[in-house]
Amino acid sequence: MSTYDDRREFEENKRKQSLALGADKSAFNHSIELISELDKHDYSYLWSWMGVPIIQLPADVMATQEVIWATKPDIIIETGVARGGSVLFMASLLELMGNGTVIGVDIDIRAHNRDSIESHPMSKRVKLIEGGSADADTLAKVRAEIPENARVMVVLDSDHSRDHVLAECRAYGPMVTPGCYMVVADTLVGHLTAENAPKKRSKIWYQGNEPLSALRDYMTECDRFEVDEVLNGKLVLSSSPGGYVRCVR
Repeated sequence: MSTYDDRREFEENKRKQSLALGADKSAFNHSIELISELDKHDYSYLWSWMGVPIIQLPADVMATQEVIWATKPDIIIETGVARGGSVLFMASLLELMGNGTVIGVDIDIRAHNRDSIESHPMSKRVKLIEGGSADADTLAKVRAEIPENARVMVVLDSDHSRDHVLAECRAYGPMVTPGCYMVVADTLVGHLTAENAPKKRSKIWYQGNEPLSALRDYMTECDRFEVDEVLNGKLVLSSSPGGYVRCVR
């Protein structure tokens, strides 16, 4: 007995509901309130990927997975290595697809974090580069790791000050290839007030000096990217709403 193939309708409903959710300001505000409440319990620090702390919200892990699977980049550059879970997460997806390398860039890759990464089964798809992410010598090392005609994706998740993120956008944005994404992390900070901004951090960012402001400024000076309204629409309970932009030219 045959059954009706509803895959197209299912995907179209996902698209419709994602756009509707993106327009639901009440749901987004409730999401901000819940994230602020969860931060009291270090919520984003409670997760790991294949045994290594990932320091991400689950919604962003899923969104990044969707992007990588859909675009199949050869190279993923992530600024901000931290404890290594994120680079290993992306490396494991590339391993599953049978191709690609994650380049992790950080100004200070601590010995124990380097050990966690380099002793991991997915380390074969990771290249670590230590140095200031926007420094000329670091950028030269990154470019040297990108093969000719490679499809390149970028994730910016290091120093979250507006000026630094804008410098990263200007430095790494041109490396992103058409059809691939640049992800600017922690754009949620641009929606937070001084009252509900995370307090349990070594440095606290406030509206105007954060990644969302940097991305908006970059988008006014560069016409290569567009916001993926469908993907960003469903990013509630996320640290990076509005931060997923697609290279279109």
